[in-house]
Amino acid sequence: MKTVCVTGASGYIASWIVKFLLRRGYTVKASVRDTSDPNKTQHLLALDGAKERLHLIKANLLEEGSFDAVVDGCDGVFHTASPFFLSTTDPEAELINPALKGTLNVLRSCAKTPTVKRVVLTSSIVAVFANGKPRTPEVVVDETWWSDPLFCRQMQQWYMLSKTLAEEAAWKFVKEKGIDMVAINPAMVIGPLLQPTLNTSSAAILNLINGAEAYPNVTSGWVNVKDVANAHILAFENPSANGRYCMVESVAHFSEIANILRGLYPTFRLPEKCADDKPFVPTYQVSKERAKSLGVEFTPLEESIKETVESLEEKNFVKPTPAI
Repeated sequence: MKTVCVTGASGYIASWIVKFLLRRGYTVKASVRDTSDPNKTQHLLALDGAKERLHLIKANLLEEGSFDAVVDGCDGVFHTASPFFLSTTDPEAELINPALKGTLNVLRSCAKTPTVKRVVLTSSIVAVFANGKPRTPEVVVDETWWSDPLFCRQMQQWYMLSKTLAEEAAWKFVKEKGIDMVAINPAMVIGPLLQPTLNTSSAAILNLINGAEAYPNVTSGWVNVKDVANAHILAFENPSANGRYCMVESVAHFSEIANILRGLYPTFRLPEKCADDKPFVPTYQVSKERAKSLGVEFTPLEESIKETVESLEEKNFVKPTPAI
């Protein structure tokens, strides 16, 4: 079987990509920032097939050439490493540089490695829709949309900016170097956690069930982590895969997420009101056509929410419900 590498392998999506690749018989070279940190490595080493076919390699996104050894001898590269958090004091250092420079560092290593047949880049839906165009129920967002870096800067949406700049730079670089690349653009990713630490998108669900007074006035696309991981592998294995693939099972306001949780867990203390009294941010549509053409089958939102909560409970992130 082929050898592939996964960057940022300890992350939420990447851990599932590693799990599915091992299950399919691949040999996986996995980059992590710190190979001596059990929080980053233990859950990967415990996966089926890890003993025989998983190699952990230390690499740093901002260190030029540090991915040469990771990419060496690989047929495919899954570049998922990129920071995701919403509050930052230094967006350039904490978000933009690791996303942008890190992506180019990985791609430079790929350009030196003749065995690499295809790169699958983990981008984001935020590199698609952040452009000031209205998003209302009749609007259908698709892969032809691009976020506008100027708009992201004006709105101080630093994570959106980091993913947009990184994906733009990646397409420019692979075009110049003749590298075959496919991008996966997921929305808010939820579902079971393999890693022991809490990630940003799972935290959005955890906040609702851990006693938040109000839900945010935010509408978001949602998708299951297993579907996203599967899409990456389909994008690598399917010779006709090309361009970008939006991964959004449904678009829902946080009020709807709270309602689904209420239906599933009637004993949980869930927020009843919105964090502001403005009209709810409208929902919109995201085209599933390209994702389905890749062979993706989406997990329904309710099932994804249930899997997220069960996983958060199992990992003891959920506070016990006070007796009423």
